[in-house]
Amino acid sequence: MTAGDAQRIGRLVGAPVSDVRVAGAQHGFRHLIATLDDGREVFVKSAPDGGHPEAFSAEANGLRWLGEADADGDSVPVPEVLGVSHDMLVIELLPAGHPTPAAAEEFGARLARTHAAGAASFGAPWPGYIASLPLDNTPGTEWGSWYAERRIVPYLKIGYDHGALSRGDLSPMETVVDRIGELAGPPEPPSRIHGDLWAGNVLWSGGRGWLIDPAAHGGHRETDLAMLALFGAPHLERIMRGYTGTAPLADGWRQRVPLHQLHPLLVHVCLFGGSYAARARGAARAAIGGS
Repeated sequence: MTAGDAQRIGRLVGAPVSDVRVAGAQHGFRHLIATLDDGREVFVKSAPDGGHPEAFSAEANGLRWLGEADADGDSVPVPEVLGVSHDMLVIELLPAGHPTPAAAEEFGARLARTHAAGAASFGAPWPGYIASLPLDNTPGTEWGSWYAERRIVPYLKIGYDHGALSRGDLSPMETVVDRIGELAGPPEPPSRIHGDLWAGNVLWSGGRGWLIDPAAHGGHRETDLAMLALFGAPHLERIMRGYTGTAPLADGWRQRVPLHQLHPLLVHVCLFGGSYAARARGAARAAIGGS
C-alpha cells in the first residue's frame, strides 16, 4: 500500500487505517481492501489517475437510493456507503458466500419489491455512469422514447464514431428507435432499478443476494431481469419464480427481452469494441421480430 492510500481512506471513513491491499482492477479503477485500526475491513474503489469525477458519486447515490427501498428489510440489501470523493469510494465489505436455489428465489422476490419502491421519473436526479461510460439520466415521463433517446442513440453514436459498429449494424438498431412506441410494451410507471444487473453485480453473502456497483435510475423493471439473463445468472429460473410470484410481468415480456438487452450490449460494444457488434445487431433484429 502507499501512505497516501491509507490517509485518503482514513479521512473518508473517519478512522485510522492499518493496512491496504490490492484486490483487483476493472474499467481503469483499482479495487482495494483496507483494514481499519479496529479490525474492520472495507472495500475501496479508487481511480489512480483521477478517473471520472462523477463516477463514484453516481455509484454512491445509486447505492443509497436502492438502500432506501430496503428500509423495512424486505427488499434487496446493499452495502453501506462509508465515504466518497472524486477519486475514491469506500463501502462496507461483505463476506463472500454462494448462491443457493432458495436464496435465488428470495432474491427474485426482494428484487420485485425494490422495483416497486418506484422513482419520480425515468432517469435520475444525478449524472449517471455505467462502467466507465457516462449515462444520460435526464428525466423523462414515457419509457419507450426515453429509452431510445437516453439508452440507445448515444451508444450507437459512440460505437459508430469509434468504428466498432458498421453502417449495416446501425440499420436494425435505428429501426428499433423508429419503432420504439410499438415495441416498448404496455406503459408502466418508473421502477427503482439497478441498471447494470449482470450476475457479477449480485454479491451473495450471508445467505442472500446483495446489489453492488449499480447504474441505478428510474427505469423499466424488465431491464434488470433481461440483464440477469444476458450473461447468465445462477439459478435464474428460481430468481424469476420469486420475482413473478411477487410481481407478475406484463404479457409479452419474453419477446421484449432482446429490446432491454440492446442497451447493455451497446455499452459492451463501446467498451470492448466490435466483438460485441454481432450480438447487439442480433438483439435489435430479435426486438423488431427479425432473425
